[in-house]
Amino acid sequence: MSNVETAVVTKSAYLTLHYRLASAGGTDIVTTFNGNPATLMLGQGQLAPFLEDCLMGLPEGSHQRFELAAAEAFGERNPELVQPVTRATLDENSVPGADYKIGDLVDFAAPGGGRFAGVLRELKGDSAIFDFNHPLAGQALTFEVQLISVL
Repeated sequence: MSNVETAVVTKSAYLTLHYRLASAGGTDIVTTFNGNPATLMLGQGQLAPFLEDCLMGLPEGSHQRFELAAAEAFGERNPELVQPVTRATLDENSVPGADYKIGDLVDFAAPGGGRFAGVLRELKGDSAIFDFNHPLAGQALTFEVQLISVL
């Protein structure tokens, strides 16, 4: 009989794992199950905080599925995050004169040196409508994980 305890996931664990994030309908958004496993350190922003929370306390070798409601995942859609942006503001804060198309994810400079992104919903003359919600906001998700090693 072995006295070796099974390692469990902690806030600063170094993990090798397979994971899959899918829509509630089962369409893969990202998966490593078809290739090499991922190696990552928790708390470094490599996984969304709510996904890291799912992993806490899981023992090495476990294979789990989590069904996440939109509010538990990237949140509900916020209509206040759908905003008009003038063409001048767009040019000042992104790639000037770019040929944007509906559905493009555009990266903006934010006050204070940060970055944020919005999806172009409408383009007319000298203004555009952007949706600054996370692209997966409002969606229930399935998170599947197979923990290969926990350090």
